[in-house]
Amino acid sequence: MAEKKTTKKAAESTEKVAKKTTTTKKAAVKATLVVNAENAGFKAGDVYQALAAEQKALTVKEIAKAAKISEEETLLGLGWLFKEGKLQSTEDNKVVLA
Repeated sequence: MAEKKTTKKAAESTEKVAKKTTTTKKAAVKATLVVNAENAGFKAGDVYQALAAEQKALTVKEIAKAAKISEEETLLGLGWLFKEGKLQSTEDNKVVLA
């Protein structure tokens, strides 16, 4: 009978701890962008594939959404592709494959 009381108290303690941990807020962790030749090349590939799939001029936000990467990563890839001459910009601030 003593075991049941101990188990019940332990369960209540666990529930209280669980309630406390669920109400605490954690600070949002911001992902850092690693800038190196390999990463820039991969992001350029993501951007290129997104533009090729859409087959039309897109904004930076649209490219980021289509490629499922951040806008910073999109800009990194765009820089790479502009340097290689694979992109053209349009008058309405969109980017299209050259």
